[in-house]
Amino acid sequence: MRIAVCDDEKKFLQQFRAITDKAYTSLDIVTEEFTDGVELLRCFKTRSYDIVFLDIEMPSIDGLTLARKLRELSEEVYIVFLTGHIEYAIKGYEVNALRYLTKPAEESAVREVLDHVLKKQSSEKALWVKDHEGEHKINLNDIIFIEAQNQKIVVYTVVGEIETRGKISDYEEKLESHGFFRIHRGYLVSLSKVSGISGREIKMADGSLLPIGRTKEQSFRTALISYANKEAF
Repeated sequence: MRIAVCDDEKKFLQQFRAITDKAYTSLDIVTEEFTDGVELLRCFKTRSYDIVFLDIEMPSIDGLTLARKLRELSEEVYIVFLTGHIEYAIKGYEVNALRYLTKPAEESAVREVLDHVLKKQSSEKALWVKDHEGEHKINLNDIIFIEAQNQKIVVYTVVGEIETRGKISDYEEKLESHGFFRIHRGYLVSLSKVSGISGREIKMADGSLLPIGRTKEQSFRTALISYANKEAF
């Protein structure tokens, strides 16, 4: 999980990091701290964050204005406001804020928010992919197939394509337990996005026709039937 905390009080940032460091020592949580909303906005354009904690009252750009700009860039990021003035709460509906925390934030309240997001993430299942623009979170349900092109990997999704570097075998290892199957040395497909089989070709939900390796054909059919039966119940 990637967290951004933006507050012009450095003392609060230190307190917040102490809370996350103490509560989540065994989890892969990265917290980045910002004292200026403009800097957070700049970084947000090239990095993906799961959750952003925003102080409402800041000098360069207030938290509500910043939240609107962040929401224009991402519909998925969770936004939590930090404030001592509860009257701001109604404004949070404009940016679909997850919650308000009063300052100074209590450890139990911070943990409750983070636990909620972690639970949501575990049910949604996502893959992080890095390209020249930054890091992107892709829901597994949105992936159609992954293709290896020499040293490049192309992830085809329902909303477009993302290119990155890596080995398709690494993606196979990560995704095989989530309904993905390596049909060919160059292709890893989502079984949920297979729409048909014709001879030695597989038709995907986006209309793509992909070749299946001769040695993979029988095991693929078995995996597809097993997946379909599991999803039916």
